[in-house]
Amino acid sequence: MGTTIAVFNQKGGVGKTTTTVNVAAGLAEQGLKVLAVDIDPQGNTTSGLGVDKNKLKRTIYDVLLGGVSMKDVKMPTPMKNLDLIPSNMDLAGAEIELLDISKREYLLRNCLENIKNEYDYIIIDCPPAVNILTLNALAAANSVLVPIQCEYYALEGLTHLINTVRLVQQKINPDLYIEGIVFTMYDARTNLSLQVVEEVKRYFSKEIYTTLIPRNVRLGEAPSHGLPIMLYDEKSKGTESYRLLVEEILERKEA
Repeated sequence: MGTTIAVFNQKGGVGKTTTTVNVAAGLAEQGLKVLAVDIDPQGNTTSGLGVDKNKLKRTIYDVLLGGVSMKDVKMPTPMKNLDLIPSNMDLAGAEIELLDISKREYLLRNCLENIKNEYDYIIIDCPPAVNILTLNALAAANSVLVPIQCEYYALEGLTHLINTVRLVQQKINPDLYIEGIVFTMYDARTNLSLQVVEEVKRYFSKEIYTTLIPRNVRLGEAPSHGLPIMLYDEKSKGTESYRLLVEEILERKEA
């Protein structure tokens, strides 16, 4: 049975989708069978993996609300061993449509039941908010991977996030745990980045990955080409960093 990881931070612009795409691609690069699930109505993971989200006939919306099988929606990506369950703005209305459904927070988990044994890893890109779609992802996941930007308010946002995870553990998914915290948009030239890392380490030392994801032009360019960073520029700092992060994820699983 595969491991399901939700990539989650309720704050936008922290590198959540970049981390989803490149961790999924990095695991696939290791020869593992991986499924990326885009449950964000913005559909950035979908477009970041080379799929035109505006021309899709079926998406995760049809799985959650239309009774369509995951197997009928999944599609290949430019990365070998990496499949995608896509999303687009059709999902934006799901919040209202799900109101009358019993046990609505477990829909995604139930839908993944028939497909999860086909994959070593399932990586879910959550919306940048705590809503019913995010709760579906956290209910379906074994663990949460938290990208945080090296900025002044990082610790405050992280505290809220940890509280959200604890509530989910109490009410929805008691087995959920923090996979790890990864710093994104790290700039070694600034004192702020260094200070943020040190401050967060004081409170969450066990959960933090050693790998720091740098500010990197090529990482920013790759999504517009619909490619993970390792296919867009194999020699970039971004590629090196996400490969190291994937190594850490695999090492933790074996520990």
